[in-house]
Amino acid sequence: MSLSKKELTAPNQYEIEFSVDKETFAKATDAAYKKNVRKMNVPGFRPGKAPKHVIERMYGEGVFYNDAIDEVLPAAYEAAVKEAELDTVGQPEIDIVSVGADGVTFKAKVAVKPDVEIDNYLGIKAEKKVKRVLKKDIDDEVKRVQERNARSVEITDRAAQDGDTVNIDYAGSVDGVAFDGGTANGQSLKLGSGQFIPGFEEQVVGKKIGEEFDVNVTFPTEYHAKDLAGKAAVFRCKLNGISVSELPALDDEFAKDVSEFDTLDEYKADIKAKLQEKNAKAADSEVESKLCEELIKLMKADIPEAMFVAETENFLRDYDNRMRMQGLDLKTYLQYTGMTLDQMRAQLRPQAEQQVKLRLALEAIAKKENLTAKAEDVEAEYKRVSDAYNVPLDKVKEMIKQEDIEADMVVKAAMDLVKAKAVTKAPAKEKAADAE
Repeated sequence: MSLSKKELTAPNQYEIEFSVDKETFAKATDAAYKKNVRKMNVPGFRPGKAPKHVIERMYGEGVFYNDAIDEVLPAAYEAAVKEAELDTVGQPEIDIVSVGADGVTFKAKVAVKPDVEIDNYLGIKAEKKVKRVLKKDIDDEVKRVQERNARSVEITDRAAQDGDTVNIDYAGSVDGVAFDGGTANGQSLKLGSGQFIPGFEEQVVGKKIGEEFDVNVTFPTEYHAKDLAGKAAVFRCKLNGISVSELPALDDEFAKDVSEFDTLDEYKADIKAKLQEKNAKAADSEVESKLCEELIKLMKADIPEAMFVAETENFLRDYDNRMRMQGLDLKTYLQYTGMTLDQMRAQLRPQAEQQVKLRLALEAIAKKENLTAKAEDVEAEYKRVSDAYNVPLDKVKEMIKQEDIEADMVVKAAMDLVKAKAVTKAPAKEKAADAE
């Protein structure tokens, strides 16, 4: 490979020209011939036995050029970019200048990372508001745990009441005709929950076990099943059983059952401590978000469009991967939501732009502050990834370049520096407030 041209054609955009020599290209065409010869029918020769020069004479000299170009281009482009000392971003626009027996020459338009100016990034002021833990917050958490540990008690000596959980059979019909989804046996329903059609649950109240009865309701006009919307329906019902949730007493025995503590007071103190920790982390996260916003405002750069496009595509791939982890792919998700791929890109674009700007700002800070990644920290990060994804360490090192790990680590170090030097204070009205 040889680089013959490097020219700045626009802000943060270069045009480079590079070529692959005759010998290297000949080897690539030979490899393309061996790959494709079995697919070619040449009169007088058995499949796979026709000589290369015969095929070229029959189909043209360039019959194997496309495959050969695909073979040599990636390495040639990478070498050209390295020789040109360009920090490229996004996908290049590559054209073939010439191709033949003497080799191939390419021309590429490439975008590069911009020069970034950033000052006054140490000592940024940010308000830190830690949400207080109130007695109600603790009581609410205890109540959630109490409800999770409630036991179901069967009721046999009275009629159904609001708040009871009933077991019913029902068969619905409109104008005497049954409809899809309108029949069920052994259905559990908590009266007063609003789970069923308005008016249904109220008509179950007062009924006794074994009683059969009709429930008359009208489907809402905005009901999801359009053929039922606004129509009157009759449900023939039978009440099979009644039960209530019996909550455990809130005492020391409850604390022993649901936690590692011996008393209810100790359990509540632990809940309070955990809620305080949660609120502190949330406040730290909010401060970091504010600092990131300020860094983006302080940063000045002429950012190539290619960086925003590439980051948007990264977001799109990540979204697709998350969908797949949930048993859904992006194509199906778009069908469900009625969105197009371009609409999805437009939705992700603002977040992608912010991410690009923040990364550039932090990289510039890392450079100005001479931040570097220590070898032991890089090794620890490789091990963390290995353990997290249960992939052998040597495989992780093959998959992730060391320079990529180092780049991420210095960016994180830059963010840590900005946070450490930031001036944070609580709102005045919060300073005197008690925790409970």
